[in-house]
Amino acid sequence: MDLTLDHRVLEEAHETRRYFAKFERIITHLQGVADSVVSENTALFSEIPILKQYLEALSGTFTALSYKYLLAGRVSDKMPNLLSIDRQDSGFPIYQELLEMANDAMQAENHLRSLPVMRDLKVAMVNHILREQTAPVNLQFAASERQYYEQLNTATLFWARNDPRLAWTGNVTEARRKYRIHWAVYDSLQNIPLIYVMDLEDSGKRPLAKDERRWPRVQGHLTAQSSAGLKLLTIARGFDHDFADLHPKRLRRFYVGPMYSHTFTQQSGPLREVLAQAGQKPGEDWALAWTTETLVASGTEQESTGFFSSVERQIYDLDPFAAAGDDTNEAAGHTHRQRSLILPQRPYQVLEELNPPGLANIRKYAVSPSGKILSYK
Repeated sequence: MDLTLDHRVLEEAHETRRYFAKFERIITHLQGVADSVVSENTALFSEIPILKQYLEALSGTFTALSYKYLLAGRVSDKMPNLLSIDRQDSGFPIYQELLEMANDAMQAENHLRSLPVMRDLKVAMVNHILREQTAPVNLQFAASERQYYEQLNTATLFWARNDPRLAWTGNVTEARRKYRIHWAVYDSLQNIPLIYVMDLEDSGKRPLAKDERRWPRVQGHLTAQSSAGLKLLTIARGFDHDFADLHPKRLRRFYVGPMYSHTFTQQSGPLREVLAQAGQKPGEDWALAWTTETLVASGTEQESTGFFSSVERQIYDLDPFAAAGDDTNEAAGHTHRQRSLILPQRPYQVLEELNPPGLANIRKYAVSPSGKILSYK
């Protein structure tokens, strides 16, 4: 299957700037929404700082890419100079863009040493304009390159893989510790950011945070099992079976996207008409999906591993109404799923007027022109 058929190349500089300006506003609103989603099924209060941390990193990544493609289409001899986005299922830049950014970051210091400092570039641009009376495109490109590599070298960014981090959250008993692990990936098939939060209990002899043997294995296992195509139940059970003394009690996955835009993406269903009507006013033709999946352990059982030994295994609550098939519980893969849609006030009004049945049960967050965020069910 040729996934590039769903890709779109932004060929003009103004088009690229509009795209990144739109995402900058969306991420700003998303950070505001994060303060409003506190609930058992959406995000705990203690998870909000984690979400904001990754959203700020995502904003940093978009800022870096905006510098990289600032002169898209104007410097054809400088490659790569065109941004590719997933127009069908995501609205975000394609996965390859983040891989290239990671490669550029490894060489950022070398590039910065070879480029003039920004002050010298600005002086050269002014002199060029006064002397040649033309746009100093090559100098502008050098300046954007410098800003791009400075961003890679100094800012906190969202990468294709953001390795797990560990925080101690208390003790169940003296020999059983509680931890929270969080990590994030940029899914290579759906081209959207995924954020994971796992609460677990550790009954090992050494604390996980200080265990140089188990902790690297845990990191490798979790990042390898972070595909959006895997159910939370599959991820949690695989972890539970691979680590006999680590017990995942709750696993949560946040889908940041897709982003829908009448200008930049192709959508079907009720959102297409909503965004088409709202798109008459620039900057208001977008909607961002935000989905939270949660898996919670309701108990434990002992599983025999030999004649005289057994290990603790988790029993997970599964949503019987979220699945289809013969084995309803197995097909669900999660305890709760909360779907939300964030959109400007005008598209929300159009959505309410049309009242499509497919979006009736989705929570909506409407952003007013002043930036105030209102929640509707």
